[in-house]
Amino acid sequence: MNKLKANIVFGVVVCFLACVSKLPEIVAVTVTEKTPHDTDDPAIWVNKDNPEQSIVFGTDKDEVNGGVYAFDLKGKIIAEKSLTNVSYPNNVDVEYGFKLSDSTKTDIMVFSEREKHQIRVYSVPDMKPLDQGGLKVFEDETNVEMKRPMGVSIYKEPVTDRVSVFVSRKQGPKEGYLYQYELKADSLGVKAKLLRKIGAFSGQKEIEAIAVDDTLGLVYYSDEGVGIRKYHANPSQGDDEISLFGGEYFKDDIEGIAIARYADKGFLIVSNQQAHTFNVFDLKTNVFIKEINLGTTETDGCDVTTIDLGSKFTNGLFVSMNDDKTFFFHDLTSLKLVE
Repeated sequence: MNKLKANIVFGVVVCFLACVSKLPEIVAVTVTEKTPHDTDDPAIWVNKDNPEQSIVFGTDKDEVNGGVYAFDLKGKIIAEKSLTNVSYPNNVDVEYGFKLSDSTKTDIMVFSEREKHQIRVYSVPDMKPLDQGGLKVFEDETNVEMKRPMGVSIYKEPVTDRVSVFVSRKQGPKEGYLYQYELKADSLGVKAKLLRKIGAFSGQKEIEAIAVDDTLGLVYYSDEGVGIRKYHANPSQGDDEISLFGGEYFKDDIEGIAIARYADKGFLIVSNQQAHTFNVFDLKTNVFIKEINLGTTETDGCDVTTIDLGSKFTNGLFVSMNDDKTFFFHDLTSLKLVE
């Protein structure tokens, strides 16, 4: 075989292997309307009275006119539920039944406003601010870069209903990278009380994505260069790291984390950002299960619910950010977590 033919054969073989090894795409049911700037992280609010009227909130990053956009389940922007003129909103999360007074509860949305060094708290679905303009975070830091919040994830203690939020940041120390704040309301609004500083950092890249398992009282976060770290979410159970796992299954940055919980099992779904895929781990053992391709590229954040939302999402919904300023909606069944 001459050199030209050998090169052609080699090229065909390489192409064939690349095509064979590429994961098949699981096509999204819905792709949302585009936001103006730079999508990052979604959160699903389930309307328990009318699940088909549930809302997906998604952050859109810009220093001057960032936003947290509300989408219906058809992917259309709900203008009257969307927030704009926000200074670099990064991550977002929701919680249900937050106590405003002895007789009043509301669902809430929390998001980070990076360039103002604060988090915001709004009621859902009426979208009223509850925080008197914002709750400052990392106030004891002298380095401005260490004051810039990124990830947020809310923890509601099952027994006491106490609500707290974990906040990560653009830069941080080797220990105590995350701060955990209790959220409590009084006659003036919601206030944040620092409960503790927690979480190791490898020193590589940064920490953004956080997810809390309320049922088991565990918090997971992506130490982007090395793996997924797991801690107790309840301060009374201690600050020691439970485990560090999964890093060997990622191409580069380890990003958004979503927890899919069923009655008898659960899964962590984590963005493998530069591979443009997601890795799935068993929630109980943290053992790697599989890698899936959902068609998104450079995914930062994701969220999931296993609740029946009717119509297109009868078995639950998985939402992931795409780098073309959209979010992808997948019927959870299509991920084949439960065979």
